[in-house]
Amino acid sequence: MFSVLGSILIGLSGILPLLVIPTQTEDEKKKGVNPSESKSLKILLSFAVGGLLGDVFLHLLPEAWSGDVSAPGEHPSMRSGLWVLGGILIFTIVEKIFSGYVNADENNPQPKCVEIANCLMRKHGGKLPANGKEIKCTVNGKCDIEDVPNGCFLAAQERKEKEPQRKVAGYLNLLANSIDNFTHGLAVAGSFLLSFRHGVLATFAILLHEIPHEVGDFAILLRSGFSRWDAAKAQLLTAGAGLIGALVAIFGSSVTSAVETRTSWIMPFTAGGFLHISLVTVLPDLLQEQDPRESLKQFAALIFGIALMAFMTIVFES
Repeated sequence: MFSVLGSILIGLSGILPLLVIPTQTEDEKKKGVNPSESKSLKILLSFAVGGLLGDVFLHLLPEAWSGDVSAPGEHPSMRSGLWVLGGILIFTIVEKIFSGYVNADENNPQPKCVEIANCLMRKHGGKLPANGKEIKCTVNGKCDIEDVPNGCFLAAQERKEKEPQRKVAGYLNLLANSIDNFTHGLAVAGSFLLSFRHGVLATFAILLHEIPHEVGDFAILLRSGFSRWDAAKAQLLTAGAGLIGALVAIFGSSVTSAVETRTSWIMPFTAGGFLHISLVTVLPDLLQEQDPRESLKQFAALIFGIALMAFMTIVFES
């Protein structure tokens, strides 16, 4: 019972960024700046990169390697290394596959051409205008529009702007987060099985560890095209993995060693996923910043993310 409550409490930390973090300044709102391009969001993304890197190298990998030390074999640490590489490769393959589908849809302007042509035909009695000045569709489907009557495709265009394309990175982050939350559920339930005191301490430690992590995850989802509410709901859905982890630990308590053996791959695999998200998906966008002052702010946020994760590790795992 307490294991489930602890997992739910940790899962609720996912909505905290929605309540306390602004994603745009008032000046950016007045100028109509895209929320995914706002300066404050880029600083949060830098913090997310630092938090993910700190989590990987100061928490996930050391814990995985500590378990490898007691494992039999000549090269026990190689197992975790292979799972890290596996996580990186699998996340890369998934992003490549789904990005291909998204890019194919974005780069195919044929539906827009057909929509414009049909609209013009309706306005001109079933025929396209003879002067050819209103629409020019080339062989590859690209359109050169000079004088399209109002109302032809403006409604569809406005709807498209209101529903931005979500990037694959957001879903990859949710996948990695779900796996990470599963391990948290295992840890919380395992601690409560030892004693109530151990369970409370573990829940408190993981909760404080997760708050900065959730801030970074929230920023990544916003950058991927999620609205604030959709990002919060997605974060709550990943909390379900924590409940599953807690239930697995509870029902497998009689064979704890077997459960630990079967789930020992999760931490290094998650570390590989976090490395891909931080260094391949998020960091390249931040490197495109041209303003030296903003670059300095982003670098400071990245260092702060690493330092905060180091502090959490030292305080709660010493």
